[in-house]
Amino acid sequence: MTREEVNRWLGRYIEAWKTYDREQVEALFAEDISYRYHPYDDPIEGRDAVVESWLEAGELEGASGRDEPGTYDAFYRVVAADGDMAVAIGSSSYKDSPDGPVARIYDNCFVMRFDSEGRCREFTEWFMKRPSP
Repeated sequence: MTREEVNRWLGRYIEAWKTYDREQVEALFAEDISYRYHPYDDPIEGRDAVVESWLEAGELEGASGRDEPGTYDAFYRVVAADGDMAVAIGSSSYKDSPDGPVARIYDNCFVMRFDSEGRCREFTEWFMKRPSP
């Protein structure tokens, strides 16, 4: 995967998160995805389980709740890409209500491995809440 391909994937990731559209979420991941919300978690195994986790149809420990539309945004960019591996950093911001100010910002790091069709097959997320100014 090139940096440009991974950056496009990250754009689709953000769009899938904003829409919670099942097909968009499914398109991101390989059938055999191994997904961790935190680096110390046991992985969620398989695309169906990851999609259910994102859509909250399942109950997985460590998964965050579904965000209210209009209360969040994100920006991520690739900082390293080598073959099928990539690392991205960025931030996600949250409001308490769609018309309110940003209440929380998290800095994120994603470590990813992709299959030959550009779908993510390994995903581990690190995130940290940014201190309030």
